[in-house]
Amino acid sequence: MCASRLEALILDVDGTLADTERDGHRPAFNAAFREAGLDWQWDEALYGELLEVTGGKERIRHFAQTRQPDFTRRPDYDEFVAALHRAKTRHYVAAVAGGSIPLRPGVARLLREARAAGLRLAIATTTTPENVAALLVPALGADLMSLFEVVGAGDVVPAKKPAPDIYLWVLERLGLAAASCLAFEDSENGLRAALGAGVPALVTPSGYTRGQCFTGALAVLPDLGGVGLEEIELLQRGQV
Repeated sequence: MCASRLEALILDVDGTLADTERDGHRPAFNAAFREAGLDWQWDEALYGELLEVTGGKERIRHFAQTRQPDFTRRPDYDEFVAALHRAKTRHYVAAVAGGSIPLRPGVARLLREARAAGLRLAIATTTTPENVAALLVPALGADLMSLFEVVGAGDVVPAKKPAPDIYLWVLERLGLAAASCLAFEDSENGLRAALGAGVPALVTPSGYTRGQCFTGALAVLPDLGGVGLEEIELLQRGQV
Protein backbone atom coordinates (compact mmCIF):
# COMPACT_ATOMS: atom_id res chain seq x y z
CA MET A 1 0.00 0.00 0.00
CA CYS A 2 1.37 3.44 -0.94
CA ALA A 3 1.81 5.87 1.91
CA SER A 4 -0.41 8.96 1.84
CA ARG A 5 1.14 12.24 0.84
CA LEU A 6 1.76 14.49 3.84
CA GLU A 7 -0.77 17.33 3.83
CA ALA A 8 -0.91 18.65 7.39
CA LEU A 9 0.99 18.87 10.66
CA ILE A 10 -1.07 18.60 13.85
CA LEU A 11 0.76 19.82 16.92
CA ASP A 12 0.30 19.46 20.64
CA VAL A 13 1.29 22.59 22.60
CA ASP A 14 2.43 22.09 26.20
CA GLY A 15 5.70 20.19 26.32
CA THR A 16 5.79 19.81 22.53
CA LEU A 17 6.09 23.36 21.23
CA ALA A 18 7.50 24.72 24.49
CA ASP A 19 8.46 23.23 27.85
CA THR A 20 5.68 25.06 29.69
CA GLU A 21 4.69 22.76 32.51
CA ARG A 22 7.30 23.20 35.26
CA ASP A 23 7.84 26.96 35.04
CA GLY A 24 4.58 28.03 33.41
CA HIS A 25 1.50 26.06 34.35
CA ARG A 26 2.69 24.78 37.73
CA PRO A 27 3.40 28.26 39.21
CA ALA A 28 0.12 29.51 37.74
CA PHE A 29 -1.81 26.78 39.54
CA ASN A 30 -0.05 27.65 42.80
CA ALA A 31 -0.82 31.36 42.33
CA ALA A 32 -4.49 30.54 41.79
CA PHE A 33 -4.55 28.41 44.94
CA ARG A 34 -3.01 31.21 47.02
CA GLU A 35 -5.45 33.71 45.59
CA ALA A 36 -8.35 31.46 46.62
CA GLY A 37 -7.00 31.11 50.16
CA LEU A 38 -5.97 27.47 49.74
CA ASP A 39 -2.78 26.07 51.28
CA TRP A 40 -2.19 23.73 48.33
CA GLN A 41 1.32 23.77 46.89
CA TRP A 42 2.25 21.71 43.85
CA ASP A 43 6.00 21.18 43.87
CA GLU A 44 7.87 19.86 40.84
CA ALA A 45 7.68 16.20 41.86
CA LEU A 46 3.97 16.28 42.69
CA TYR A 47 3.17 18.13 39.50
CA GLY A 48 4.98 15.46 37.52
CA GLU A 49 2.60 12.90 39.02
CA LEU A 50 -0.43 15.07 38.34
CA LEU A 51 0.51 15.37 34.67
CA GLU A 52 -0.66 11.80 34.25
CA VAL A 53 -4.11 13.45 34.23
CA THR A 54 -4.70 15.60 31.15
CA GLY A 55 -6.64 18.84 31.39
CA GLY A 56 -6.32 21.55 34.03
CA LYS A 57 -9.76 21.23 35.59
CA GLU A 58 -9.39 17.46 35.53
CA ARG A 59 -6.02 17.78 37.28
CA ILE A 60 -7.53 19.92 40.04
CA ARG A 61 -10.34 17.42 40.52
CA HIS A 62 -7.92 14.50 40.68
CA PHE A 63 -5.80 16.26 43.30
CA ALA A 64 -8.86 17.12 45.38
CA GLN A 65 -10.27 13.60 45.19
CA THR A 66 -6.99 11.91 46.12
CA ARG A 67 -5.38 14.46 48.47
CA GLN A 68 -8.16 16.76 49.73
CA PRO A 69 -11.38 14.68 49.80
CA ASP A 70 -13.19 17.09 52.14
CA PHE A 71 -12.88 19.75 49.46
CA THR A 72 -14.97 17.66 47.05
CA ARG A 73 -17.95 17.86 49.41
CA ARG A 74 -18.27 21.62 49.07
CA PRO A 75 -21.77 22.50 47.77
CA ASP A 76 -20.12 24.77 45.18
CA TYR A 77 -17.42 22.25 44.23
CA ASP A 78 -17.95 22.34 40.45
CA GLU A 79 -18.16 26.13 40.33
CA PHE A 80 -15.12 26.50 42.56
CA VAL A 81 -13.00 24.18 40.41
CA ALA A 82 -14.01 26.15 37.33
CA ALA A 83 -13.13 29.44 39.06
CA LEU A 84 -9.75 28.05 40.16
CA HIS A 85 -9.00 27.08 36.59
CA ARG A 86 -10.00 30.48 35.23
CA ALA A 87 -7.69 32.11 37.76
CA LYS A 88 -4.89 29.74 36.82
CA THR A 89 -5.35 30.61 33.14
CA ARG A 90 -5.18 34.32 33.98
CA HIS A 91 -1.93 33.87 35.89
CA TYR A 92 -0.43 31.71 33.14
CA VAL A 93 -1.35 34.13 30.35
CA ALA A 94 0.14 37.04 32.29
CA ALA A 95 3.35 35.11 32.91
CA VAL A 96 4.01 33.92 29.35
CA ALA A 97 2.58 36.78 27.30
CA GLY A 98 5.91 38.59 27.51
CA GLY A 99 7.72 35.70 25.87
CA SER A 100 9.27 34.31 29.05
CA ILE A 101 8.97 30.71 27.84
CA PRO A 102 10.74 30.12 24.50
CA LEU A 103 9.70 27.60 21.89
CA ARG A 104 11.70 24.39 21.85
CA PRO A 105 14.58 24.09 19.36
CA GLY A 106 13.53 23.82 15.74
CA VAL A 107 9.82 24.52 16.28
CA ALA A 108 9.57 27.99 14.73
CA ARG A 109 11.77 26.99 11.78
CA LEU A 110 9.72 23.86 11.08
CA LEU A 111 6.44 25.78 11.15
CA ARG A 112 7.75 28.33 8.68
CA GLU A 113 9.14 25.61 6.41
CA ALA A 114 5.86 23.74 6.53
CA ARG A 115 3.83 26.77 5.53
CA ALA A 116 6.28 27.66 2.76
CA ALA A 117 5.89 24.12 1.43
CA GLY A 118 2.10 24.44 1.40
CA LEU A 119 1.39 22.14 4.35
CA ARG A 120 -1.61 22.91 6.52
CA LEU A 121 -1.15 23.49 10.25
CA ALA A 122 -3.43 22.57 13.13
CA ILE A 123 -3.31 22.31 16.91
CA ALA A 124 -4.65 19.48 19.06
CA THR A 125 -4.26 20.24 22.76
CA THR A 126 -6.04 20.03 26.09
CA THR A 127 -4.95 23.52 27.16
CA THR A 128 -7.22 26.53 26.68
CA PRO A 129 -7.23 28.68 23.53
CA GLU A 130 -6.10 31.63 25.67
CA ASN A 131 -3.03 29.68 26.77
CA VAL A 132 -2.21 28.74 23.18
CA ALA A 133 -2.30 32.34 21.97
CA ALA A 134 -0.40 33.66 25.01
CA LEU A 135 2.46 31.26 24.33
CA LEU A 136 2.65 31.37 20.55
CA VAL A 137 1.96 34.99 19.60
CA PRO A 138 5.08 36.38 21.37
CA ALA A 139 7.21 33.60 19.89
CA LEU A 140 5.78 33.44 16.36
CA GLY A 141 3.93 36.70 15.86
CA ALA A 142 0.22 37.08 15.24
CA ASP A 143 0.64 36.58 11.48
CA LEU A 144 2.15 33.10 11.82
CA MET A 145 -0.24 32.17 14.61
CA SER A 146 -3.10 32.92 12.21
CA LEU A 147 -1.75 30.26 9.85
CA PHE A 148 -3.01 27.52 12.16
CA GLU A 149 -6.09 26.59 10.19
CA VAL A 150 -7.73 24.59 13.00
CA VAL A 151 -7.15 25.05 16.73
CA GLY A 152 -8.55 22.18 18.77
CA ALA A 153 -8.09 23.34 22.35
CA GLY A 154 -9.69 23.32 25.79
CA ASP A 155 -13.14 21.83 26.14
CA VAL A 156 -14.12 21.52 22.47
CA VAL A 157 -14.37 17.79 23.18
CA PRO A 158 -15.38 16.33 26.56
CA ALA A 159 -12.88 13.47 26.62
CA LYS A 160 -9.28 14.60 26.98
CA LYS A 161 -6.13 12.78 25.86
CA PRO A 162 -5.37 9.83 25.81
CA ALA A 163 -8.83 9.65 24.23
CA PRO A 164 -8.53 10.30 20.47
CA ASP A 165 -11.44 12.77 20.42
CA ILE A 166 -9.42 15.98 19.96
CA TYR A 167 -7.60 14.50 16.96
CA LEU A 168 -10.85 13.27 15.44
CA TRP A 169 -12.32 16.76 15.93
CA VAL A 170 -9.34 18.36 14.17
CA LEU A 171 -9.36 15.83 11.33
CA GLU A 172 -13.04 16.43 10.70
CA ARG A 173 -12.48 20.17 10.39
CA LEU A 174 -9.43 19.76 8.19
CA GLY A 175 -11.36 17.34 5.99
CA LEU A 176 -8.30 15.10 5.75
CA ALA A 177 -7.62 11.42 6.23
CA ALA A 178 -5.59 10.59 9.32
CA ALA A 179 -2.83 8.97 7.26
CA SER A 180 -2.16 12.22 5.37
CA CYS A 181 -1.35 14.05 8.63
CA LEU A 182 1.51 13.88 11.10
CA ALA A 183 1.12 14.56 14.82
CA PHE A 184 3.78 16.02 17.11
CA GLU A 185 3.54 15.06 20.78
CA ASP A 186 5.73 14.94 23.86
CA SER A 187 3.85 12.49 26.11
CA GLU A 188 2.54 8.95 26.18
CA ASN A 189 -1.03 10.24 26.62
CA GLY A 190 -0.66 12.47 23.60
CA LEU A 191 0.83 9.69 21.50
CA ARG A 192 -2.02 7.36 22.44
CA ALA A 193 -4.54 10.03 21.45
CA ALA A 194 -2.96 10.52 18.04
CA LEU A 195 -2.59 6.81 17.31
CA GLY A 196 -6.12 6.19 18.52
CA ALA A 197 -7.32 8.52 15.78
CA GLY A 198 -5.07 6.82 13.23
CA VAL A 199 -2.66 9.75 12.96
CA PRO A 200 1.04 8.78 12.76
CA ALA A 201 3.06 10.63 15.36
CA LEU A 202 6.56 11.86 16.11
CA VAL A 203 7.51 12.36 19.77
CA THR A 204 9.92 14.86 21.30
CA PRO A 205 9.84 14.12 25.06
CA SER A 206 9.85 17.07 27.43
CA GLY A 207 11.28 17.44 30.93
CA TYR A 208 8.38 15.66 32.58
CA THR A 209 7.80 12.95 29.97
CA ARG A 210 11.25 11.48 29.38
CA GLY A 211 11.13 7.79 30.20
CA GLN A 212 7.49 7.29 29.27
CA CYS A 213 6.48 4.57 26.82
CA PHE A 214 6.36 5.75 23.22
CA THR A 215 5.69 2.47 21.46
CA GLY A 216 4.11 3.11 18.09
CA ALA A 217 5.75 6.49 17.44
CA LEU A 218 7.39 6.98 14.05
CA ALA A 219 10.41 8.36 15.88
CA VAL A 220 11.41 9.66 19.31
CA LEU A 221 13.74 12.65 19.03
CA PRO A 222 15.28 14.90 21.70
CA ASP A 223 13.86 17.95 19.89
CA LEU A 224 13.26 19.28 16.38
CA GLY A 225 16.49 21.27 16.21
CA GLY A 226 18.26 19.00 13.77
CA VAL A 227 15.25 17.80 11.81
CA GLY A 228 14.18 19.27 8.49
CA LEU A 229 10.88 19.05 6.72
CA GLU A 230 12.28 16.60 4.15
CA GLU A 231 13.24 14.11 6.87
CA ILE A 232 9.86 14.52 8.54
CA GLU A 233 8.09 13.74 5.26
CA LEU A 234 10.24 10.62 4.88
CA LEU A 235 9.32 9.52 8.40
CA GLN A 236 5.63 10.01 7.65
CA ARG A 237 5.98 7.83 4.56
CA GLY A 238 7.86 5.17 6.50
CA GLN A 239 11.03 5.65 4.48
CA VAL A 240 13.40 6.36 7.42
